[in-house]
Amino acid sequence: MPENPQRICRKCLLRETSEREYFENMYSYIENLPQEDKVAKEEYQERLFRCKECENLAFGMCRICGCYVEMRAAMKVRHCPDIKPQW
Repeated sequence: MPENPQRICRKCLLRETSEREYFENMYSYIENLPQEDKVAKEEYQERLFRCKECENLAFGMCRICGCYVEMRAAMKVRHCPDIKPQW
């Protein structure tokens, strides 16, 4: 049986992944989301801008929910988890 070219890496721990590999995987994940599930590029940039202004952003993660904001901001069904959402 041929190997699936869409095979997903099953590494469990970020510490086992180089920083470069981690970011490549994250951006590949965002890029490969179905188009109908992603927000427009302009909205994505606006969401990230608002996240950068938020006191709950720490090292690319939201301190409220623990998500990686670049992934969360890319998806239509996601929203800012703050009590007063920024987006």
